[in-house]
Amino acid sequence: MRTVLVTGANGFIGKPLSDRLSRDFRVHASVRKPCTFPFHCEVFLGGGVDPSSNWREELAGVDAVVHLAARVHTMSDDADAAEQAVRRVNVDGTLNLARQSAMAGVRRFIFLSSVKVNGESTQAGNPFRPEDTPSPWDVYGASKAEAEQGLREIAEQTGMEVVIIRPPLVYGPGVKGNFATMMQWLARGVPLPLGSVTHNRRSLVALDNLVDLIRTCLDHPAAANQIFLVSDGEDLSTADLLRRLGRAMGRPTHLLQVPVALLEVGAKLIGKPDLCQRLCGSLQVDMSKTRELLSWVPTIGVGDGLKRTVRSLPC
Repeated sequence: MRTVLVTGANGFIGKPLSDRLSRDFRVHASVRKPCTFPFHCEVFLGGGVDPSSNWREELAGVDAVVHLAARVHTMSDDADAAEQAVRRVNVDGTLNLARQSAMAGVRRFIFLSSVKVNGESTQAGNPFRPEDTPSPWDVYGASKAEAEQGLREIAEQTGMEVVIIRPPLVYGPGVKGNFATMMQWLARGVPLPLGSVTHNRRSLVALDNLVDLIRTCLDHPAAANQIFLVSDGEDLSTADLLRRLGRAMGRPTHLLQVPVALLEVGAKLIGKPDLCQRLCGSLQVDMSKTRELLSWVPTIGVGDGLKRTVRSLPC
């Protein structure tokens, strides 16, 4: 049986992925904090993804690596220090792991990047594509783009196959961030001023679908040295997403018809224009390459994905 190393194995994506992979592989689960898994895997407790980390034990006998661990943000008030902290993990730490993986004889290295490498918004009818020139807006997106470039160089130098996956917003059981906040608002019956946000389109990906694509990329010969975008295959407006999320929760959805222009002004006044862009703007991905090259289709639709997500809510 082949062996796969999963970094960030106890995270939102890492735990269900490790569970899925444990059916077909030996799993080396790299974690930063002690934890137990409800499935069989070998747990390695380390200090995180660092430029000086030694991965010798974790990589022993490993055929493939799925690198999920990353630093999304930092609470530092110092912008330069925050950027250095993100780059230290997402760029330098990632490339250190990749170089050691190649030296250890790892055949394939799967890197979970982000659609933020492409950018933050799209125009109607012009979705992001894998071959687009990277255009990240923030430090996190830029760090992922730089890591991708470094990984491609390592692949050319060593022959280790690299697969890059750029997901948009991932939702599923245990989701956090803005998606979890929306669910909490809906659960409380809070009226939301987003009823007029019907013309934008957002690509999302259910956790089950992302896990299935990663599993596919571990074996598929056509995945080698490719970049893939992924989604559920159905893009939603913000208003439609909220209504469908409310139906999945069995809750009425109270959406106020506030003009989008007024929402934009309000967001600027409170110093959160980026939040308005995420709620009112479009971000679509074209995953035709993923479908055609890998013969891959999403395993579940948006409706089922939302139902599985809301089941994890506390009663």
